[in-house]
Amino acid sequence: MSKESAATIFVLSDSVGGTASNIFYAARAQFPDTLFDLKNFPFVRQEDQIITILEKAKEADAIVLHTFVDPALVDIIEEFCTRESLTCFDIINPLINELTLRSNALPTHKPGAMHKLDEKYFDRIGALEFAVRFDDGKDPKGFLEADIVILGISRTSKTPLSIFLANQNYKVANLPLLPESKLPDEIWQVDPSKIVGLTNDEEMLSNIRKERMLSYGMEAETPYSDRNRIRKEIRYADEIYKKLNCQIINVATKSIEETSAIIINSLNV
Repeated sequence: MSKESAATIFVLSDSVGGTASNIFYAARAQFPDTLFDLKNFPFVRQEDQIITILEKAKEADAIVLHTFVDPALVDIIEEFCTRESLTCFDIINPLINELTLRSNALPTHKPGAMHKLDEKYFDRIGALEFAVRFDDGKDPKGFLEADIVILGISRTSKTPLSIFLANQNYKVANLPLLPESKLPDEIWQVDPSKIVGLTNDEEMLSNIRKERMLSYGMEAETPYSDRNRIRKEIRYADEIYKKLNCQIINVATKSIEETSAIIINSLNV
């Protein structure tokens, strides 16, 4: 476990691992001020792979979440975790077992059965590629093609939010705001109902930026983390948001999931 994290979580899956990860994110949202270290291990289908990963989990004293449907692999995980006193949560099999009893039908035990390569799957992949391509204002043309355009000063979670929304099949482009930079002309051509302006509290931004500098091995006190500079950036962003007449969200006390829900709900109004 890293010094910054309260716990390390290993997500093991014989498919993409989205189910267990989403459950972790839902639980993590209850601890907005606590850091957790999530490690994903998707498409694990061999016994030797599982044992290698579980040995690493043992070293990290990690919490193990898994969604394996092959009974033999489930047994391997359960036996290892019981023997080594590792905390382990089987996310899917208790429900599968209950559905088996009540339906009098046998499960297929097919890995990744939920993740069929259908139109929705390819839409999500396309949305993720879009979010990467148009991250940080790399190409202003993306603002005109996006379902959602996210604006914000540094460290307001623009990129993580874009990726999270892309996983919900939304095409998202984002743009960092700096008082010294001119906004691309394309921004003014976007429907304001599609634009979201992110902001944060001055003190929290300063602390986040100081931690960022320390993680780079630099001094915490820099112009980047200076509160006067941050105040100037927040004022500038607020002025832009007012001119655009767009939705404004303060992310200071919100998780990515909460912010995402606010944005999606506003689109559906």
